[in-house]
Amino acid sequence: MDQDQQEQKNHLEQQLQWTKERVCILDEMNVKLHEMKRIAEYAVEHTLSAIEIERLNGELYTLKNEFSSLERQLYPILH
Repeated sequence: MDQDQQEQKNHLEQQLQWTKERVCILDEMNVKLHEMKRIAEYAVEHTLSAIEIERLNGELYTLKNEFSSLERQLYPILH
């Protein structure tokens, strides 16, 4: 393998690693979104007390912050 081929191989391996990392982040974001959806659907389908609403809002706030953190990892230049 000559120098150019080795450099191209290294570049492609780096691109593959970068892509795998992005896929992991996107998978985690997807989990957070599904959990937020589950909470929202539960809230719509049930009559909740003020304490339950506060607890679910707290869970949503935490999930939103976790999602935002993942988003910053995905798009570090934009943040």
